[in-house]
Amino acid sequence: MDNQDLIKTFKEIVGAKHVLTSESQTERYRKGFRSGEGEAIAVVIPGTLVEMWKLLQACVAADKILIMQAANTGLTEGSTPKDSYDRDVVILSTLRMDKIHLLDEGRQFVSLPGGTLFKLEKMLAPLGRQPHSVIGSSCIGASILGGVCNNSGGSLVRRGPVFTELSLYAQITADGRLELVNHLGIDLGDAPEEILGRLDRGEIDPAAVSQDAGHASAEGYASKVSDVDADTPARYNADPGGLHEAAGCAGKLAVFAARLDTFPVEEGEKVYYIGTNSPSALTELRRRVLTELEDVPVSGEYLHRECFDIARRYGKDTLLMIHWFGTDRLPLFFAMKGALDARLNKLRFLPKNLVDRVMQGFSRLVPEALPKRLMQFRDLFEHHLILKVSGHTAADTETILNDTVGAEGWFLCDEMETKKAMLHRFAAAGAAMRMHAVNTSTTEDVLALDIALKRNDREWLETLPEEIERDLVGKLYYGHFLCHVFHQDYILRKGVDAKAVKAKMLALLDTRGAEYPAEHNVGHLYEAKPALAAHYKELDPTNSFNPGIGKTSRAKHYGAECGCNHMPAAAE
Repeated sequence: MDNQDLIKTFKEIVGAKHVLTSESQTERYRKGFRSGEGEAIAVVIPGTLVEMWKLLQACVAADKILIMQAANTGLTEGSTPKDSYDRDVVILSTLRMDKIHLLDEGRQFVSLPGGTLFKLEKMLAPLGRQPHSVIGSSCIGASILGGVCNNSGGSLVRRGPVFTELSLYAQITADGRLELVNHLGIDLGDAPEEILGRLDRGEIDPAAVSQDAGHASAEGYASKVSDVDADTPARYNADPGGLHEAAGCAGKLAVFAARLDTFPVEEGEKVYYIGTNSPSALTELRRRVLTELEDVPVSGEYLHRECFDIARRYGKDTLLMIHWFGTDRLPLFFAMKGALDARLNKLRFLPKNLVDRVMQGFSRLVPEALPKRLMQFRDLFEHHLILKVSGHTAADTETILNDTVGAEGWFLCDEMETKKAMLHRFAAAGAAMRMHAVNTSTTEDVLALDIALKRNDREWLETLPEEIERDLVGKLYYGHFLCHVFHQDYILRKGVDAKAVKAKMLALLDTRGAEYPAEHNVGHLYEAKPALAAHYKELDPTNSFNPGIGKTSRAKHYGAECGCNHMPAAAE
């Protein structure tokens, strides 16, 4: 079957308007959220699981590469094509299949491929429950299954990385057959179209749901993160304990659904804003709240003062949009912005990144967004921590705060200060990209790293050698402090070689025993470590799903013509 016949088949399955083939139509699916771009003969957008199954059958029969894509909010190019392949690429967008089915009065749920954290949060709120992740990506429409497949981390200290052993997926066997595997722990029938059709319609008999089919969330993370003397990180992307079928598959399976736990909303939480000029004081604070409190804290979000300043300037409009309008309209806004950017950047008479420039100009016209006490702490302190704890541990927490940062180094946030502090932390994640977008004449690129330090590492604050420091115009250090997971974004000076700087950075991290990436997929930016690369090959022996991920081979069967089981050398 040639490509035109294949595209005709696609249109017969999903309808012509859901098959995109022109360069302009497919551009926003072929380009990553931050970086990365490749070619595809089509973007196909099924509306049902049965349609998705039929599309997979057609692509496997035609020997095409398949890239599964949901919200395309990943930061490491892991859900888009990259450069060239030995076969044609088809992108299968799952966004129309966004149903979420609640189980056991919301204690668990089954999400289809396009279900979003934002939608799930709204469904669970009346039930007094919440999903695994409640900060950051949920605001911009990130998909639930994207989190499962890409080893997403999260800010909540007690829950650990998103994980499940319960999923429904299609897999291509070593001899090229497409198989449907139902490990949801739910009896939905036998034939693929019967299983998929019933799940799509939500025809789930409670008696058909097994309660002991496997774990639907990470187990024992609070104990693990509390082991503050351990010589290894608490969590990181390639941890073998977090790799199981769909979990950590990075698109090497076509995942139709996953079953996950939800969590009760805790009442009476207290939020403290903490400032200090002593990294060792925060070290001691971290160790004590993780080992002395009756329950470990809910979250602990760190910002360095330079990150505070850059986020205040270049993330102000994001903070205000969420504050004024809530998160309801934010996913639509980001989709519209992406489409508008793609069109405007083709007009040579307009400056690049015009939407970002207009939004940045708007943000300068509005009053200060941050509360007075946060600004006072900005002037006083270099290091900032937003600490959320259970109400019943508040008194003990305050004793530890007084012992470590002193009575002048913290305050209990009111409702508005809590909201603005957390939004400011969220805005930091996009501030480096905005800074680069509106200063392209003086900045070359953004190098974004997320790293996991050893749990016993007391020297968590990075000190860069002068040969690297001189290549930077800005640094943003922020992250999940209690987990020792940090996001480190570097804005590079114009003319600097980003690959060379990255190599130097990673070499420094290796000497510190750090793991990276900590909570994002390796994508096309990092080399998959042996356990992760082996996981990919076991799931996808023909290398038909998302080839090249983790800098593995892009070739069919990973370039192994001999039929042996060795892993070929990684390919750029």
